[in-house]
Amino acid sequence: MLYTCSYDSTLYYNLLCLQPATFFATPTNETDHLVLLKFKESIADDPYGILSSWNDSIHFCNWYGVTCGRRHGRVTTLVLEGHNLHGTITPYIGNLTFLRAINLQNNVIYGEIPKEAGHLFRLQHLYLSNNTLGGEIPTSLTNCSELRVMALASNKLIGKIPMELGSMTKLLAFVVARNTLTGGIPPSLGNLSLLVNFSVAYNNLEGNIPGSIGHLKSLSFFGVAVNKLNGMVPSSLYNLSFISTIDFVFNQLSGALPANIGLTLHNLKLFFIGQNEFFGPIPSSLSNASKLQILDLGGNNFVGSVPTNLGYLLDLEHLRLSYNNLGRDLDFLASLGNCSKMESLTFQGNQFEGVLPNSIGNLSTQLNRLEFGSNQISGMIPAALQNLINLTKLIMDENLFIGVIPTYFGKFQKMQGLYLSGNKLSGQIPSSIGNLTQLVELYLSQNNLEGSIPPTIGNCQSLQKLDVSKNYLGGVISLQVFSLFSLSLLLNLSCNSFSGELPVEVGNLKNIYSLDISENNLSGEIPITIGNILNLEELHLQGNSFEGIIPSSMAYLKGLELLDVSRNNLSGFIPKGLEKLLFLKYLNILFNDIEGPLPIVGVFKNIDATSLIGNNKLCGGIPQLQLPKCPKVTKSRKPLASRTIITIVCVVNFLHNLSKQ
Repeated sequence: MLYTCSYDSTLYYNLLCLQPATFFATPTNETDHLVLLKFKESIADDPYGILSSWNDSIHFCNWYGVTCGRRHGRVTTLVLEGHNLHGTITPYIGNLTFLRAINLQNNVIYGEIPKEAGHLFRLQHLYLSNNTLGGEIPTSLTNCSELRVMALASNKLIGKIPMELGSMTKLLAFVVARNTLTGGIPPSLGNLSLLVNFSVAYNNLEGNIPGSIGHLKSLSFFGVAVNKLNGMVPSSLYNLSFISTIDFVFNQLSGALPANIGLTLHNLKLFFIGQNEFFGPIPSSLSNASKLQILDLGGNNFVGSVPTNLGYLLDLEHLRLSYNNLGRDLDFLASLGNCSKMESLTFQGNQFEGVLPNSIGNLSTQLNRLEFGSNQISGMIPAALQNLINLTKLIMDENLFIGVIPTYFGKFQKMQGLYLSGNKLSGQIPSSIGNLTQLVELYLSQNNLEGSIPPTIGNCQSLQKLDVSKNYLGGVISLQVFSLFSLSLLLNLSCNSFSGELPVEVGNLKNIYSLDISENNLSGEIPITIGNILNLEELHLQGNSFEGIIPSSMAYLKGLELLDVSRNNLSGFIPKGLEKLLFLKYLNILFNDIEGPLPIVGVFKNIDATSLIGNNKLCGGIPQLQLPKCPKVTKSRKPLASRTIITIVCVVNFLHNLSKQ
């Protein structure tokens, strides 16, 4: 329906004449003026006042974010990016028929994309990313045949990608990542012969990648990560010679990589195919993709040896081979010494074996992340490793390393994460560990370490996780451990031979989440200061020789979920307040000498949440426990109490009078 109206002198009448997505018989720039006012009305909050200029004191073509064409004086661009605008997109926007670009990115625009936007037949650029738009992608947008860029990423869009997408033959970029889109990738995508960027990552798309993808000869970026896509990748995709980025991460895609992949994808820079179901060998031709910067093959089913010619990839910065079935030799490490730009190398979770070669020390000094845990690598830790002085993360756990922890580890002064657990390392923890002042996580568990924790550990004031469990460490726990105020996630000293008392300084660890000192030879009383650890959620004290009572201060641990004090020599009553710990899900007091009444609320009302065996003096509790009834406490009679008070008063008066005589 075509709406026309004669213009009255009042703006109010003009606004009444305007209808969404309709056209005047003789369009004028006054149409655009009125639409912009409607747009302003649809903005509920303008915190920076950027629309304050949108008034009749100046011509609307001079309003902030508005550009008009010189010839007709019509609005051609509307750019209001990044101003925290809260509101909707008015359906009247469909009347801005000269509009070529809309940019409302990085605001808080909500509601749906109006279907009337499909009337913008001159529109070339539509940028609506990073808002909170919902609803479906309007099919009417596919009528915008001049559109080059459709950027709708990071919204709350639902529904399917329109099947009619293939009619937008001038489209260069289709970017709808980080929404909640469903359905499949439409085969009509193959009609977009000019398409350069196709980004649909972080949605719920499913089905296959259509074979028509091979028609996109200009495609440079193909991003479908974190969806539910499955099936074989079309071989035609590997023939797109202009493609520089392929991102398949976290799908269920499968197939073997073509033997000539490096010859056909010679412009490839970023190749992410991790966390899928690819299989077969890693093609040696990848070394011909000389522009490769990131190669992520992790989390698949690749087999065989790693090609020894990857060192030809001189621009390679990140190589991820983790969690495949690769092995067994480590010969490929020698060639990687040529990759002078390499920053991370990860090959954990495979079947590599043998001694770690000295060529490990020839890797780039820019390397900051080296991960090769969960293999069968054996022998001593080579001295050559100390050349990698910029390491921030070293993961070599779950291998077969023997010998001592090298003192040169103290040179890794940028180290934030050191993981040596699950080997056969022996000797003492070197005092040089205290040089790692930026260390955040230190895992030394499940080795054959002995001696004590060096006092220099107190220098590691950034440490959040410390695990030295399942070793042969002994002696008194170093007080410096309890000066690590940064410990916020984990302190695990369990399954060692620590002795002496648990110092009151344990209360200094106010922010820690999990404290485990179980299965040691600790004695004395549990310090009352343990109630100061207000963020504690898991407390393991079992398997020691603690005596005395369970401190009543434990009732202050409001977030406590697990408490295990079993197999100690504790006595006394269960402290009042434990039954009020709302998050406590498991309580184990097995084999102590706890006595007295057992509460019937909180964790105590669930028979599966408590372990009580070996405390023969407990009584009461819920009926399912079948504990004996608690004896009744005899109360003194009030008259007797009254007579006692009267007698005392009389004696006091008698003595007072006697003193006056």
